[in-house]
Amino acid sequence: MKIKLQKFIADSGYCSRRKAEKLIEQKKVKVNRKLATIGMRVDRKDTVVIEGKVILPKKESIYIKLNKPRGYTCTHQKVTGEKNIFSLINIEERLFVVGRLDKKSRGLVLLTNDGDFAHKLTHPSFSHEKEYQVKLSKEVNEEIKEKLKKGVDIKEKTPAKIKEIERTGPKEYKVILTEGKKRQIRRMFEVFSCTVLDLKRVRIDKYKLGNLKEKNWTFITK
Repeated sequence: MKIKLQKFIADSGYCSRRKAEKLIEQKKVKVNRKLATIGMRVDRKDTVVIEGKVILPKKESIYIKLNKPRGYTCTHQKVTGEKNIFSLINIEERLFVVGRLDKKSRGLVLLTNDGDFAHKLTHPSFSHEKEYQVKLSKEVNEEIKEKLKKGVDIKEKTPAKIKEIERTGPKEYKVILTEGKKRQIRRMFEVFSCTVLDLKRVRIDKYKLGNLKEKNWTFITK
C-alpha cells in the first residue's frame, strides 16, 4: 500500500514529518532518481534518496517512556560537560523525542522511531494535553490564573495559554497545556514576576509517568 512520501521518511526514523516536507520543498529528495514533490505516494518497492542517503522502509516500531532527571538535555547533540537523555538508553537506533523538556525540568519524556506517532503527539493542531506539577516562588491569585488561561505575551507569534491551573499545595500547582512553546510555563509565570522552582511533567495525553523512577525507562505500547 502506498503512503505519502513525508510519512514514509518519518516512519523510517530519518527525521520528523514536518522536516521531511521541508526537505522535499528544498528539492533534496528523490524517488526512483527523480525529484520528489509534496503529496507523492510511495511504497517499499520505491527507492527514496535524501542528499545521497537511501531511506529504508519502516523498521519495528519502538515506544519508550523515560523519567528525565534535572540537568539532562533532550537533544541528540553531544556537548562536552553536558548530560544527554540518550546516554540513559542502551538503544543504538535514532529516536525522536516526543515532548522535550528543558535542562532544568524533569519528568515524563516519550521516545520513538515512529515519526507519525511523534508528529501527532507534538503538533499543536491535535491539542493533546500535557500535565505538570509546578512549584513556584510565590502564590498566584485568581486574577493571574485567569490571565494565564486567556493568554499572555511571551514574545512568540501568538499568546501563550494554560488550559488548566489548580493549586495542589503551598506554592504548588497542577498545570495543563495543549501547546508546546519553548520553556512556556517558566516564561508565562515570569510575566508575573514569579519564578518556577521545580517543574515535573507527569502526563502526555494518555501516557502517564506513574511510579517510574528517575533515570529509568521502559517500553510502552502505542
